[in-house]
Amino acid sequence: MEIKVRFDGSECGGYESLIEDYLSGELAGSEARNTLEHLKVCAACRALLAEARGSVVLLRAEDPTPDPGHAFARNVMARINSDLRKVSEVAGLWQPFVTVAWRFAASATLALGLLLAYAATSSTAPTAQPAPSEIAQAEFHELFPEPAAPPSSPDEILMMVAETGHADQQ
Repeated sequence: MEIKVRFDGSECGGYESLIEDYLSGELAGSEARNTLEHLKVCAACRALLAEARGSVVLLRAEDPTPDPGHAFARNVMARINSDLRKVSEVAGLWQPFVTVAWRFAASATLALGLLLAYAATSSTAPTAQPAPSEIAQAEFHELFPEPAAPPSSPDEILMMVAETGHADQQ
């Protein structure tokens, strides 16, 4: 059963940074002895040492990657710059539309501000206007007068027909 020890490094005083150097044999003299003594008493650092040993074994199992060469940084920066140029070309296509939109927005804002200023400083009081329903009723009665009363007797019907026929003969 493996026991995982949580490591926060507060009690180790920097030994965690020396563990990989201890494994690779880069520590010499008093540093190596002090690290070994600390590993005997610190369970957290021993757990880190065990994990580091496993990673060293994995790293040594693979062949080292070849050196990318002196032109690596230059090639990477050239690719980044070409990508930035492509992005700026796409942005440049829309730039005239963006400029027109900003001008339109600024003009609309200015016009709205002028209208609000005019409305705020206007000193004319609104005059009393007739209600829209009153105007509509007056126009309706002008266009469509009240119909005449229907004839109430046979004599009135004869009189109406006679008047209509008389008008046609003229």
